Amino acid sequence: MTLDADRQIAKAVFHIGERTSMRLDVDVSTTGLLSIGALVSMILLSTAVVVRAAMAPRRASAEAVR
Repeated sequence: MTLDADRQIAKAVFHIGERTSMRLDVDVSTTGLLSIGALVSMILLSTAVVVRAAMAPRRASAEAVR
């Protein structure tokens, strides 16, 4: 496996109070960044479908009760 020349690198440090901190380092290739974007898009689209289905009127279950 070879490393690509154009990689996206992000670093962050979070401090919570005086004694707690968290350091985050991310190193992603361009292909990996596109894959992450596709995964997030699919999750958001599937969530919208589930919410729409949950909000739809329930005609079939109302007829089954009668």
